[in-house]
Parts: sequence; C-alpha cells; structure tokens
Amino acid sequence: MALKRRTKSATGAAKTPSVEQLLKYYREMLQIRRFEEKAGQMYGMGLIGGFCHLYIGQEAVVVGMQNALSMGDSVITSYRDHGHMLACGMDAKGVMAELTGRSGGYSRGKGGSMHMFSKKEHFYGGHGIVGAQMPLGTGLAFANRYRGSDRVSVTYCGDGAINQGQVYESFNMAALWKLPVIYVIENNKYGMGTSVQRASASTDLFERGAAYGIPGRQVDGMDVLATHQAAEEAVAHARAGKGPVILEMMTYRYRGHSMSDPAKYRSKEEVAKMRTEHDPIDLVRKRLIDGGLTNEDALKAIDKEVKDLVTAAAEFAQESPEPDPSEVWTDVLLEA
Repeated sequence: MALKRRTKSATGAAKTPSVEQLLKYYREMLQIRRFEEKAGQMYGMGLIGGFCHLYIGQEAVVVGMQNALSMGDSVITSYRDHGHMLACGMDAKGVMAELTGRSGGYSRGKGGSMHMFSKKEHFYGGHGIVGAQMPLGTGLAFANRYRGSDRVSVTYCGDGAINQGQVYESFNMAALWKLPVIYVIENNKYGMGTSVQRASASTDLFERGAAYGIPGRQVDGMDVLATHQAAEEAVAHARAGKGPVILEMMTYRYRGHSMSDPAKYRSKEEVAKMRTEHDPIDLVRKRLIDGGLTNEDALKAIDKEVKDLVTAAAEFAQESPEPDPSEVWTDVLLEA
C-alpha cells in the first residue's frame, strides 16, 4: 500500500502478529528497559561518566522499526542510542563496557555513551551533535543507491533536532535523488527541557517534508504493533526506489533528557499517566495475557533471562580493563 503524502495515522488494517512475534517484541523491549535501568544505576554509582541519555519509555519505536529491516540495512541515530544498538543486535556486554570506558567496549573505551559503532550490524553510531546524523544517514542512502544496492538507511532524530537547517538540506537531497532513506522522528515531546509546543511553530512534524514531496506519517510510538506496521510500509516504499519517507513516532521518555536532568519542567502526574496508560511493554504484556497467548510464568522466565543477561553485561564491563594509554594514538587520522 502506498504511503499517503500527509496523514496523521497509519492507514490500513494491521496484520495480526503471531505469538512468537509478540514474545519477540516483548523480550527485545524488556531487554532495552532493563539495560537502561542498569545503566542508570551504574551512572549513579560513578561507574559511567560524562553524559548518559536513557531510552526508557521509547522502546517500541526502535523495536518496531528494526524488526522490519533486512540484513545490510543501515541505522544511524543521535545520542539517545543504547536501545538502537541492542535492537540492531549489538552485544549488551560490548555496549555496557563502552559506557564504562573499558577496553571491551565497541569503541575500545574511547567513545562512551554517544559514540559507538558496529560495522557488522551496520550501525553507524550515535552522534552527540544535534541533527548531525541526518546528512550522514542521507549519505548512507546515497551510497546504497550509488552501489546499486536495494538496502535502505534508517535515520533517527528527536523532535529537538527537527528545526536544524541541515535536516532540510538532507530532505531536499534525498527527495531530489529519490534516496532510500527513512527519517524517523522520535517525538518524545521535549527537546531537552523545552516542550515541542514552545520550540516548533508547526508541531505536526511528519509534514516537514511536504515542501519536497516527501510522504509523512504520524504513528503511535508507544504501540510496537503500530510502529512495526508503519515501518514495513515505509521500508517497502524506500526499497522500491520511490524515495524517502518521514515517520513521526509519538513517544515519551520517562527519565530526564540525560541523567543530570531533574526534569522539573513536567509534572509527576504527567509521567505517571504515561507509565500507567501507555507503557509499550505493558501493552504487549496485556495483549499476551488477556488473549490467553501465554501465562505469567512464561513472562517471568523471560524477565529472569533478560535480567541475567544485563547482570552479565554489567559484570563484564566492570571486569574489563581500562584502555591502555597507547590507545590514545589509535583511530586518529594524522596528516603528514
């Protein structure tokens, strides 16, 4: 089904997911949640330094998207990136070791929370400069087109980045050359401490590509089934050579912008309402239990498996040695 140019919600009847698919979504979202909770705990203990932006609450966006991709499709995102790494298949041990600045990390302890990559999983990084990943993700799509590949580039950004000038330069280039890129706007309603209503003259962010003829869609980013359906249609559109797509995922982060943010710009009641009524993991859990598709014991077993995996990642990170001082000279481009 073709994407409409401007529509506020996903169209068409959603496919009925299998029990296996629902359990896979549940496990992957839960792994991200437990990993981020552990990362927050380790940050509080002083084991993680610098900035640390947690993905708690937004898990349905990346899990729904990544499950629509194929091997070789590229992913690039901003600094709220741990969930994307795990959803791409990167090892939790390597991610946690990088967060703690250890040699067992994906960037050998030199990148930290915002700068790790995996060539194997086609993950081209979190990026600390707001909006910087947008032209890079567009470039990845250009490379796919140039090489004659049918691979797509999924480029994530937040609502706080959408007003950057480089975003629209990227939109223009992608539309002009019909590049296979999907721009995913993770609209968690706050760019740092500023609500989207105070930062953007137009808050229908999915329409931002209209001037370039880029189709856009607004999706319930707290519902993994909705994100997956929208992702499948967007991927099919881009892979067929029809050009870029914008998906605005309406989501919510439960924690502050980063671990140093007390988030006093919103009420406790607002956060509690989202947790109680729209939590992405609870929505899948309810579907599984209420539909008689599984039982509490099976879900508890998944939770234990995930907790054990995250515990092992934390132990690996703390046991991994710090980088050798000689590493300061590696991976640095020196001009003659």
